[in-house]
Amino acid sequence: MRWYEDLYVGYNLLDKKRQVIRKIKNGKPQLNKYVITLPQNDYDTLEIYPSNILNQKWYRDSDMVVVGITEGMEEAMDMIQLIIMDCLNDTGEVKVKKYIMSKMEAGEA
Repeated sequence: MRWYEDLYVGYNLLDKKRQVIRKIKNGKPQLNKYVITLPQNDYDTLEIYPSNILNQKWYRDSDMVVVGITEGMEEAMDMIQLIIMDCLNDTGEVKVKKYIMSKMEAGEA
């Protein structure tokens, strides 16, 4: 699992960002925390997972890229909208995976 350097953080987690990330990485259970990731396929835009699912070995060992963390599903949906709008404004397209990966490769994030 990789973390996007310019991580999107929900407004309810701004003060707890480091603590939440540390707990997720260490497999500590957290209620109502969600991660937004790039899709594992090439046709979806983004995926939302409860943070607790990342404790499973498959997710820990996967090459998934976490691009955002939120508190609550509603905030996760708002965050997805923000990410898509950022991509659209910067590129004129809604190819979020390509957009994020190019920023990671360029060292921008």
